[in-house]
Amino acid sequence: MSETLLRAPRRVLTMNDAFDELAGADILLRDGVIAAIGPGLETSGEVVEAANCIVTPGLVNTHHHLYQTLTRAVPAAQDALLFGWLKTLYPIWARFGPEEIRVSALTGLAELALSGCTLTSDHLYVFPNGARLDDTIDAAREIGLRFHATRGAMSIGETDGGLPPDSLVEREAAILEDCIRVIDAFHDPREGAMIRVGVAPCSPFSVSRELMRDAAILARDKGVMLHTHLAENAEDIAYSEAQFGCRPGQYAEELGWTGPDVWHAHCVKLDGAEIDLFAASRTGVAHCPCSNCRLGSGIAPMRAMLDAGVPVGLGVDGSASNDGSNLVEEARQAMLLQRVTRGADAMSAREALRLATRGGAEVLGRHDCGQVAVGMRADLALWDVSGVESAGSWDPAALLLAGPRRVRDLFVEGRQVVRDGHLTTVDLPGTVAHQARLARALSEAT
Repeated sequence: MSETLLRAPRRVLTMNDAFDELAGADILLRDGVIAAIGPGLETSGEVVEAANCIVTPGLVNTHHHLYQTLTRAVPAAQDALLFGWLKTLYPIWARFGPEEIRVSALTGLAELALSGCTLTSDHLYVFPNGARLDDTIDAAREIGLRFHATRGAMSIGETDGGLPPDSLVEREAAILEDCIRVIDAFHDPREGAMIRVGVAPCSPFSVSRELMRDAAILARDKGVMLHTHLAENAEDIAYSEAQFGCRPGQYAEELGWTGPDVWHAHCVKLDGAEIDLFAASRTGVAHCPCSNCRLGSGIAPMRAMLDAGVPVGLGVDGSASNDGSNLVEEARQAMLLQRVTRGADAMSAREALRLATRGGAEVLGRHDCGQVAVGMRADLALWDVSGVESAGSWDPAALLLAGPRRVRDLFVEGRQVVRDGHLTTVDLPGTVAHQARLARALSEAT
């Protein structure tokens, strides 16, 4: 039996049904689960003193492209819109291999962990030179984060009118075969699972109608979730209307891409009818505010989605369009963008934090995560509010207004992944140095 006691945190933001905020409550972690919450708890295991800390559920990232941490701030792509940005980066990504995919994933996962993230999805849709989804799963296991890997794909290359170079597309039969392989090899449907797998064609403009439909059928046959990009910017809408004769939401619905087992990234340009469709069908959305700002895609109508009942979580998106993997910054940006478009009362700091925790867990179908409550998985973030970021704050629990951007301690399944601001599971300086060598080689070859 493994136990850890978090003793006397300043405040616990539970994100439970009542949104309780507890003072003077210890938290006992036992065998990967929150075993007890209350004052004066005891343990024969390790005690972590938390008097200067706010405790929250671990943050949940619902959309990422971990491989992109090797191509941050590429000069030719810094000021491009989505389609031009992609066409600049595709030839660089085509030179990746298993080493680049794995090391970039380690780097992105480390950055997520330091920003308080305990559960992340990843959308990998390029598999050049022998790279496989297995490479990112290996990285997640090494870092120690809970991981929802999605097997992405592109099947329409430039020759057939698509955006990606032909070298990055795959045969659709091979795509479906590999989806079956990775689901059978890695997907764990049980409560407390550390690894789950989803099916995730890249986007409606990079795969065929047939693959979108077949992917949905396969995913439901296997009991896994579905993920793709949708309605990301004006170019995306124009492409859908020109190629499919309808808006993205209608296209998704026609092909089986709505429902509680589906979540779409971005959705910046959803209209009212599409928002109502997603709310009625419980289709999830991964809101990626920093990336949407960076690419000039627009501001997603989050307030309208939330008010309609659409399940919403947050995503950092790829580090080539963000250019970071800090989920607490994403939550703050989500709050600020809704305020700048709808007024200062459009989204509170606590509501934005809920999106980053319980909201994301619900989007990913993880009802065992996202709350500090007895019986939930022991995925917790401890934020030290004794530092300069919180100095003078009258409400230290309003972390997104005045609080740290890096976590002091992080527990995943009760195991301490970050201790006193440092990763416990990997050699981060060594990983960063390896990453720098790979990025330099890619840059010099461009």
